[in-house]
Amino acid sequence: MTTDTKQRKDRLEPTVTSKTPRRYSDDLYGWVEDQIALLRANEVGSIDASHVTQELAELGRSEFQRLVSAIRLVLHHLLKWDYQPERRSRSWAITIRQQRRHIAYEIKDSPSLKSKIKEATVRAYLDAVDDVHRETGLAESVFPETCPYDWDAITLRPVSWDDVDHSNR
Repeated sequence: MTTDTKQRKDRLEPTVTSKTPRRYSDDLYGWVEDQIALLRANEVGSIDASHVTQELAELGRSEFQRLVSAIRLVLHHLLKWDYQPERRSRSWAITIRQQRRHIAYEIKDSPSLKSKIKEATVRAYLDAVDDVHRETGLAESVFPETCPYDWDAITLRPVSWDDVDHSNR
């Protein structure tokens, strides 16, 4: 490794800058850098285990929430697609396709999320119904109480620009 490469690598890798790592409550980003450096140095006894555990749990919740969010957007647009066919638009089809890709990426990056699909769909559907109600003015009672779409419909059902009434555009 050349000196330049080593210097660049050193700048990119967090290092503990003092004997005492920064405190979680004072500087979260600095604390994260210090914890990474301690782990890399195998100084496990110096790790702030309580807060590391808390942050890892939050990371898991965040991954789950990203899946819920992508499913919610697909459901939101599928509901509008099905309940307002006269208003279908290309942007709805594009959003459905984009969010389906996001769902696929999330599951590819975190395969254990597959076990949470049902829970994520239940949460996402409740939010999607509320969103569609507020956006369109359609009564919430118009929509089924539980999600009418199975996983294949959420992720694979064809939604085509050809299904849009171009005379309204």
